[in-house]
Amino acid sequence: MSPLRRVTRAATQRSRRLPRWLLVVVLVLALCGAGIGLYLNERNSRQQVSVVGNPQAEDWIELDVTAQGVDTSALEVSFSVLAIPHGSLAESPDSLVFTREVEITAGSLTTSTFHTTAGDVAPLQVVTAGLYNGTPTDYPFDHYDISVGWIATDHGKTVPLSLTYTDSDPFFLVRPTKQASGGSFARLEARAGRTRATFILAWFMIAAMWALALAVLGGAEVLARRRSGLVWPALGWMAATLFALVGLRNAAPGSPPIGSLMDYVAFFWAEGIIAASLAVTVALAIRNERRDLAATGSDAAP
Repeated sequence: MSPLRRVTRAATQRSRRLPRWLLVVVLVLALCGAGIGLYLNERNSRQQVSVVGNPQAEDWIELDVTAQGVDTSALEVSFSVLAIPHGSLAESPDSLVFTREVEITAGSLTTSTFHTTAGDVAPLQVVTAGLYNGTPTDYPFDHYDISVGWIATDHGKTVPLSLTYTDSDPFFLVRPTKQASGGSFARLEARAGRTRATFILAWFMIAAMWALALAVLGGAEVLARRRSGLVWPALGWMAATLFALVGLRNAAPGSPPIGSLMDYVAFFWAEGIIAASLAVTVALAIRNERRDLAATGSDAAP
């Protein structure tokens, strides 16, 4: 082959390889862009503020409610509540200082009451509400209903209330439902479910568990077909995978309880497949080693 044809052939091969690298770069950029888009979408949706109730009275109280954390083990959620006065209840427009003593009572799992002080800002209160109509073992598809109410009185006279709600829980998306209401008695009816990021990570863990289990099963089949002896690197990899899946499962966001849906879909099966593959591979390897030792001993005897 002439040098010119060699150079032409090499250039043609390089031109054929270039689109493959370009395709990989475009694919990586597309995936990163999709991930950034999903993040921004969830970030913006979680930072939305919901207003429940719009009192028509001149004197009313705004309750700034923030969901701080959902505890599925105790089936409860914590809300931080800040009372903001309006009208003659406020020392000045847009002021947080109360001019009168108002009694605000919250009712959910327990009933708690606090009083505002004239000339001072209302203290930040933490209200605990219960989780209903849900079970933690449905992870990551578990959903819960939340109900909590407030009433405010000024020397026995009811004060209208309005709710300004925000969500700050990193693992749950807590959103008010249409049943939430404000007025003389403010009630927050909400629905709590796992965030999109939790869903994505949980499904990735399920896929990873099955992929690793099938990989170990395939490796065990190859060793059995070859009638290999004790191949220590392969056995070490199988044993490491067996224990690595335990750490992977315990790293699931939200700390799901043992016996969750994710365990029955992937974790229990993956651990069983890997353990059985390892045990059968070792048993066959020991038999093959003994066979080879017996054959070597009979050859050496004469």
